[in-house]
Amino acid sequence: MSEKIKRFPGEELKGADIRVGKVPTIRFRPRVRYLWSAGVAMSRFIEGLKEGKIVASTCEKCGRIMVPPRAFCEECFKPVDGYTPVKDTGTINTWSVSYVAGDASRIKEPILVAVIDMDGASTGMGLLHLLGEIDDWKQIKFGMRVKAVWKPPEERTGNITDIRYFKPVKEV
Repeated sequence: MSEKIKRFPGEELKGADIRVGKVPTIRFRPRVRYLWSAGVAMSRFIEGLKEGKIVASTCEKCGRIMVPPRAFCEECFKPVDGYTPVKDTGTINTWSVSYVAGDASRIKEPILVAVIDMDGASTGMGLLHLLGEIDDWKQIKFGMRVKAVWKPPEERTGNITDIRYFKPVKEV
């Protein structure tokens, strides 16, 4: 064996070993721990969802109210000034009918999804979410008013699925 300092356990592999198919193995169990952060803005958002609120970030310089919240304003490129709740109602900006499930399998009953411009947020700030309580997808219209249907407080986990879906709201 050479005078080299061994940095890893096991045997040194030589060219002849490779030619005859000798493959050394090392068995070990790494102690890997994962940490994940949603970041400041999204953490505020998911905390709000757990409380039954939709939280937006605010920019005092240009007046934007952004949903989902961002850490900085994409218009003036400055950090946001704070966070504020917005209403859980809005209008359908765009929508789609999907016969493909999340795992890419075909489904018989369609999933209805929409980008919803939230009341109290700046124009073009919307959430992508499911639509529900709609008997026929042909009833969906651009600009249709909708409201969030929340899970009961004891079932909320701080996830976008704390909002089950958005349902149509009858205008009065």
